[in-house]
Amino acid sequence: MAKRFGGKHSPDGTNDAPHEAALDVRQARAAKSPARLLFVPGVILVITSLNNGPQTLVMALIGGAILTLAAWLLQEGLVAQAAYDARKVARRPAIPRKMMASALTGIGIAIAAYTGDSGIIGSVLYGLAALGLHVAAFGIDPLTDKRMDGIDDFQQDRVARVVDKAEAHLQTMQEQIDILDDRKLTMRVAAFQTVARKMIRTVEEDPRDLSGARKFLGIYLQGARDATIKFVDLYGRKPDSDARTNYEALLDDLETNFAARTDTLMRDDRSDMDIEINVLRDRLQREGVAMQNKGTDT
Repeated sequence: MAKRFGGKHSPDGTNDAPHEAALDVRQARAAKSPARLLFVPGVILVITSLNNGPQTLVMALIGGAILTLAAWLLQEGLVAQAAYDARKVARRPAIPRKMMASALTGIGIAIAAYTGDSGIIGSVLYGLAALGLHVAAFGIDPLTDKRMDGIDDFQQDRVARVVDKAEAHLQTMQEQIDILDDRKLTMRVAAFQTVARKMIRTVEEDPRDLSGARKFLGIYLQGARDATIKFVDLYGRKPDSDARTNYEALLDDLETNFAARTDTLMRDDRSDMDIEINVLRDRLQREGVAMQNKGTDT
């Protein structure tokens, strides 16, 4: 049975909470933290230009918007970098957010300098300096896919596609449950994510396990995502204890079966687990989630 969350400061007053459950959320926040201060220059630029005439103010607003966008892109790039570093098999980020942030920072600083007395040449030099410092401080995005030795490229590409979709489903679950601002539900979903990510890491370490985990990381994570979206929509409009109980029971079933399947993969046991799969399918269908029967990497 899945372990409940608690702690001396939790609503239940228990202290048997596994500390690793919310690890991924904390890692994402920690990855973003270095970029938070970079939201400040755009605000300062606008405030200091309020009394300098309409032309300067418009330029300051443009520069401030560019600097703010650069800070946001940097945050997203740092999170993508952390996810890339944490995985053994990973694709390079499709969008080079950190490099875009560096370029936009250079442009924003050049505009900021031009609103003063720097002139065109001086503004360009300030922008280039800011771009260089930004790259030196935060680096650039990964430019190559991360692969494992001894595994063919085709198999690793299959694993990367499945893992990317699985992580996207987990991220959507997290974003949806955060809407309710309910700590117990947030931690409960985080516990399930920890178990699901253990399976993801197991498959990454040995891509040969993909065939045994594909339905779990595809169909059943997608079902969990859809069930979370439906629950949040219902519970957000009107709290319903029965709906909450059913949703938590669904997470219990999913977590138990994901953990069992991961243990099987780690033992390299290829035995048939149709019973567990059917239990999950029936549970998700009872929650009103339409299931797919395709044998593709979904």
